[in-house]
This record gives sequence, C-alpha cells and structure tokens, in this order.
Amino acid sequence: MKPILVPQYDLADRAEEETPQLFVIGIDTATPVTSVAAGSEAGVLAAIAVRNDRAHAELLVPMVRQVLERASLDQAALAGIAVGTGPGLFTGLRVGVSSAKALAQAWRLPIVAVPSLDLLAFACRHARRLVCAAIDGRRGELFSASYRPSAEGIERVGEHRVLRPEELAAELESLGEPVLLCGEGALRYAGAFERLGESVELAGVDRAAPSAESLIELALPRLERGEVTQPLDVRPLYLRRPDVDPSVERRLAAERDQPSRGPRGAVGATLAGA
Repeated sequence: MKPILVPQYDLADRAEEETPQLFVIGIDTATPVTSVAAGSEAGVLAAIAVRNDRAHAELLVPMVRQVLERASLDQAALAGIAVGTGPGLFTGLRVGVSSAKALAQAWRLPIVAVPSLDLLAFACRHARRLVCAAIDGRRGELFSASYRPSAEGIERVGEHRVLRPEELAAELESLGEPVLLCGEGALRYAGAFERLGESVELAGVDRAAPSAESLIELALPRLERGEVTQPLDVRPLYLRRPDVDPSVERRLAAERDQPSRGPRGAVGATLAGA
C-alpha cells in the first residue's frame, strides 16, 4: 500500500512551533515478541520487548502505558503512531495493527505503517553487504525480503515473499555474493544455510525480532515528510491465508469491532483512563 499525504495530518506548520521535536510511539507484534518504544529525532526514550506468542492482546496496552510513563510523555505530546505491518503471525499481527488504528482514531493521530521485515533489516544496516530478513512463518516456511544499504538506511530489493528454507538457501547461493541473514526464521532453520559456508552469515539473537526502536527511527523521517496513512486504510501485510480456527476468527472479529462501540475506542479509553 502506497503511503498518502493526508491534509489534516500535514506537519509542515510544526516547524514554526516552539517545540521542535516530534514524539512517536512504535508498536510491532508480528512475531512472538511484542515490542513497544517511544522516541523522537533525539533518540529512543523508552522501550519494552516481551516474548509471549499467545499474549499479545494482554500485553500490548499495559506496555504502551509503561513506555509512555518511562518516557515522561502523554498522548497529547505525540505527533504520530508507527506500527509494524508484518508479514508475521496472524493473531499477533492483527492485535498490533488493530490497536494502533484504535489509538490513532482515539487520539486523532496519523499512522506511519512500516513492514516488519524492514525493521529487521534496518537493525543490520551497517553490514555493508546484502541483508536478507526472515521471519518464521510456521508451516515450515519463511517470510522473507532482501535489502541493500541506502542513504536512509536500507532499500528493499524485490518483493516480500513466502519461501521454504531450502528455497531461500538456494536463492542466496545463486547470488554469488556475501549475505547477512537475520531474524528468528533464519536462526530456526540455520541448518538449511550452514552448507553455504562463509558466504552467508547469520546475525545473532539480538537481531532475531523486529524492534520498535528501529520502527521509531524509520517512521520519524516519513512523519516529517507527511508520508502517513489514514488509520482506516492501514492493513496488515498477509502473504498467505491465516491458519486460524474459525472460532478464534469469530472472537477476533468481535474484539476488532469492540473499539467502534464508543467514541474514543476501547484501547484509547483504557489508556486515557489510566
């Protein structure tokens, strides 16, 4: 989805205001790790990451509250919300995107949507080689994309794709150039890449999950340029149909509709009332 300039969120007039910094909160739930951070052009002020692939919904709102408290910010100080849009695990990804949309509507803020694979690659932007990011898609598959260093940190080469580990290994081998492979998907299927020898290096566990800190750094320049998306237009990046039980799907749909029952939205009201 191509970002659009939304007139009511145009930030050009902010340059003349007394407060020069733009504060943003970032959320990513594409993997078993729920990651939340807040920061500005000056850097990240607070960040929390918790690993639990079955508790994104329970964790996210308290984490947002804690990050804002640690950063000494309230919702009135924020200029926007950044969210990782995947690809990733269906349920967790849906929780993060839906919550970001609810907060943006309740707090009247713009959204900067960034693919979660971009966050993985951005954390490895100083590698000086091709970076391949891989998220574990379950079912023996990887969500993957490749990137090269650029003036803004990274530039994606090609599309986001679903590949089996041996398929990705064959493609990397055919490139004939050094590659840094990052992400929990790469670590889980490390055996598929070991045969490639020194041409492919695996990043460590500190680069295994998309981080909200990287999301803040990627989102701020886009926010300054007015490259934002209307909350209702933000969509998770699904590369295949979800593998979810129908009863779970019905429950998720009911939870998604819940924010619309009040003028502020359930998530925004919960945080505002804290």
